[in-house]
Amino acid sequence: MSAAPQDTGTLNRSAALASIGTALFLLALKSWAAWSTGSTAMLGSLADTTLDLVASLVTLAGVWIAAMPADDKHRFGHGKAEAIAALFQIVLISISALGIAARAIEQLFAGTRTQAAAEGIGVSLAAIAVTLALIAWQRHVIQRTGSIAIQTDAVHYQSDLLLNGAVILALVLDQYAGFGRADPLFGFAIACWLGWGSWKASAQVIEQLMDHEWPQEKKERFLAVLARNPDITGVHDLRTRTSGNRDFVQFHVWVDPGMTIRDAHQVMDDIEERLQAEFPDVEILIHPDPEGLVNEEGEAAEDVLPHVCDVEEYFAGQEGEARAAP
Repeated sequence: MSAAPQDTGTLNRSAALASIGTALFLLALKSWAAWSTGSTAMLGSLADTTLDLVASLVTLAGVWIAAMPADDKHRFGHGKAEAIAALFQIVLISISALGIAARAIEQLFAGTRTQAAAEGIGVSLAAIAVTLALIAWQRHVIQRTGSIAIQTDAVHYQSDLLLNGAVILALVLDQYAGFGRADPLFGFAIACWLGWGSWKASAQVIEQLMDHEWPQEKKERFLAVLARNPDITGVHDLRTRTSGNRDFVQFHVWVDPGMTIRDAHQVMDDIEERLQAEFPDVEILIHPDPEGLVNEEGEAAEDVLPHVCDVEEYFAGQEGEARAAP
């Protein structure tokens, strides 16, 4: 269930502030642990937490700006501030991964050993507990708001669970099993994990910045609702995009050529009302055309309105899935 527009900004800011508080706590804890243990894996975890703090500050700025209402210079709102904040985080993750990898390789050849394993393990266990609590709240917020900035921030902390687990295993293998190369090897593995995470996170950010179309399932649901209006006979030049927590859609509809402007205007209002009931956070722009008129070329000229039988089958299937759900 999505949050009401007025609650979205508040929820996103709460997740960003929780992230900042967690990062500050872990930064102090891991700084002491890295100094005590001399572990490359712990140093890598500390570097990641430092960047988490910077990224969380950027996330707070991004969601704060994205929640600002549209103005004369930003008529479509400020939603892409979230994607920009997420992109900045990805750059930081990538830099962190390269630095940790370089440090791990240096330690591997130098043969440096760790120390104070008990302190390092205790710090890592505490970090895991705090991180789990933060992730639980972030997931709640993401389900309500769909914030891409919070999603990217959550990637950091989800990877932290693996990072802290790797630190514990590296210290155990080094101090208790006598495997001296464990720490730099785990440090290098952490760097690879961070790099892979940043690569995956970048795909969604780029899609939003490039005004990627909605997922096909969402478009089909939108058209199914649209097709239930008996006053339109066709839809073409359908365009969709997402900006932050707002969706935008525009399309042309065919109406009876004999309609008056007043009647056509009323039909457009009826269409918007039906669609807003199902898609409350979508900004809709409709262009009415006399039935059969097409000025576009290629795919934009194709009628995408589903047939009535297809629509009824679609909604019957949706109702069946709802009844089958626990």
